[in-house]
Amino acid sequence: MEKVRVGGIIQKTLLAKMEVLSIPDRPGVAAALMKALGDARINVQFIVQCMDAEERDHIALCLDSSDVEQALSLVEEVKSLIHAGEVRITPDVGIIAIFGPDFRERPGIAGCMFDALACAGINILAISTSISTVSCVIHQADMDKAGLALRQAFELP
Repeated sequence: MEKVRVGGIIQKTLLAKMEVLSIPDRPGVAAALMKALGDARINVQFIVQCMDAEERDHIALCLDSSDVEQALSLVEEVKSLIHAGEVRITPDVGIIAIFGPDFRERPGIAGCMFDALACAGINILAISTSISTVSCVIHQADMDKAGLALRQAFELP
């Protein structure tokens, strides 16, 4: 079977995943969280938001492990303003991503990536996509194995 050509693989380690859960769905929630972190010069490298069946938002983000304590303190302050529930931290994660031109016009790329990771026994903790990138948060301990699986699954330059 012919491999799908991608522009490359990006790997980022030494991250933590922070989840802010059970937030009432209303304007300004993401702004409040990201403004608090941005004002403190904390770089958020991954953001995904979803809504549950009760129409409550859940926001997951990744940031440098060294910023977790400060970020948690800031989010705890904002939490009451946005009426959020629990805040969870998953340490020792990384982001692995594939990129390339015009992913929106090339079906099957995300499925191929997820299949390669699944076949390698790697659990995906969060997913985010854009027009040209598919990014997965995984446990940092799986990063080398994930890189190998993706190099075997895709044609790289």
